[in-house]
Amino acid sequence: MKAEVVSGWPKNNSIRISLSETDASQVNAIRRALISDVPKLAINRVNFSQGVVETNGEILESVNVLPDEVLAHRLAMIPIPTFPEEKLAFFETCSICIDLVESEKGCPTCQVLYSLNIQGPAADAEEEHITVYAGDLTTISDPMFDVREEHRKIPLTILSKGQYLELYAFATLGRGSSHQKWSPAAGIGFTVRRVAKLNNAKKADTLFALNLKTSDGRDIDAKLFGKDKKIDDINTVLDLERALHQVGPGTGRDADFANAITMEDMEGSYILSYDTDGSMSPETAFNLAMEELSDRFINLNGEIKTALK
Repeated sequence: MKAEVVSGWPKNNSIRISLSETDASQVNAIRRALISDVPKLAINRVNFSQGVVETNGEILESVNVLPDEVLAHRLAMIPIPTFPEEKLAFFETCSICIDLVESEKGCPTCQVLYSLNIQGPAADAEEEHITVYAGDLTTISDPMFDVREEHRKIPLTILSKGQYLELYAFATLGRGSSHQKWSPAAGIGFTVRRVAKLNNAKKADTLFALNLKTSDGRDIDAKLFGKDKKIDDINTVLDLERALHQVGPGTGRDADFANAITMEDMEGSYILSYDTDGSMSPETAFNLAMEELSDRFINLNGEIKTALK
């Protein structure tokens, strides 16, 4: 299998990858690995402070509009920056914590610690409530794990006058096969790579007359096809595939268009596309998925050899 990032990608957390010399089952294995097997950090345990405190002459109670379970779930879905090169251990198999009782497990090599301490508006404030955001979390561990800027405005809950929220949140490594919070990628799909062929320029005017454009702003017209009457650029072909829906069945234009442009499959070639949640780059997620698959088949090969001895 050969893999190559499509020209112009990634775009923020979105990516397109061209895969060749492969088949659909192998590409689907990568898709499943991205969903279920790539390890990432997510908040897995939250300790809430409970009770009543007095601050600056005000009595504050540890309540808010959401139950603790719902707030814990919202915290769990915040994308936590994940750095594979840091080699954090999995909470369940950490060599330092493995022999400890559950309540005592957790160390700098297997978890990242956050705190949050915030109170609602003062009694004499004009606003009746404030919004608590993901950016209000303070990283007690290394600052490299600070919630990223693009995620700091994720709302968690609101606090009214006389309310406060204090908690400690623990992020650990996990995989999407256990819970969605540990899945770094979404919107994962793949399609056969195709080449667009211009069969009849005159009939293709049915499409060209619609004045549609590609995603990079070029007119969809005969000039896209060049002298050989074909397009093999991945981005352009995908744009053209979407445009062809305007002259397909049910549009009233299909009879005039009459397959003036057709798509030809490229055998053994596929386009994989997906977004990450921002916890890691899409390239990192892909490389981790490939490592997981490689390790899986190496282990399987060893098990087969052992069984046949």
